[in-house]
Amino acid sequence: MHRERFYTLTASCPDRVGIVATVSGFFAQHKGWILETALHAEPDSEAAPGRYFMRLEVKADSLPFMLAELRERFAPLAAELNMDWRITDSAVKKRVVLLVSKQEHCLYDLLARWQAKELDVEIPCIISNHDTFKGFVEWHGIPFHHIPVTADNKVAAFKEIQRIFEEVKGDTMVLARYMQILSPELCAAYPGRIINIHHSFLPSFVGAKPYHQAYTKGVKLIGATCHYVTADLDQGPIIEQDVIRVDHSDTPDDLVRYGKDIEKTVLARGLRYHLEDRVLTHGNKTIVFR
Repeated sequence: MHRERFYTLTASCPDRVGIVATVSGFFAQHKGWILETALHAEPDSEAAPGRYFMRLEVKADSLPFMLAELRERFAPLAAELNMDWRITDSAVKKRVVLLVSKQEHCLYDLLARWQAKELDVEIPCIISNHDTFKGFVEWHGIPFHHIPVTADNKVAAFKEIQRIFEEVKGDTMVLARYMQILSPELCAAYPGRIINIHHSFLPSFVGAKPYHQAYTKGVKLIGATCHYVTADLDQGPIIEQDVIRVDHSDTPDDLVRYGKDIEKTVLARGLRYHLEDRVLTHGNKTIVFR
């Protein structure tokens, strides 16, 4: 990561000849200093035509205008290429709202990384359906919102979560082991902006005590998946995954402990890729430029 201020362009468009030349030519025309590039072409398939993905970092002070004008000048070129695109500013910290229930490991890990400046973000608040971590969160100087969720108040509860997210001008919502299924309306309101972590066994186990189920079946690999949230439970575009090997000598408690370690690591990596604008999606296809 560069220390100097830079703008990041992330874009995807139908594949064709000349995309790189057109985009790099635009920046060259304005004396833009390209610091880093990442490119990927998806070939044609029966399911979809070919698509091109790109990520460029451009030194901010090399351009003769500010971000708003850069976006305005780039828009006609993007329209010509039929691009899905955005340009972000490294000087503007992302605002991340964490949601948590009663499992602490992901919350503790993200707050430790935030305090250590490993995650250079603002955390305007933390929301929970329990008050378990109220004192811990407020000790960090972060506002805590307790919004209970029951079978009778789910619609109102998720509307309140959305209201708070909008009020604090949140950019990204992270489900740090938030054990509630978000409403389809909330998922639809923030596509590509809600991140979740869940275990991913081979094979997978659903329901209560998945690690105990895995132990009973003699699973040899356990892992975790970080993904964007959609209305289809745990089926959103995948950002990051990892696995670790276990064997017959590991107890169910060992598997739970290993699982917590890998969940928090994968969530932190996935969140970092998202915050650094390294994740591009098109439909359910995800490209991650590490």
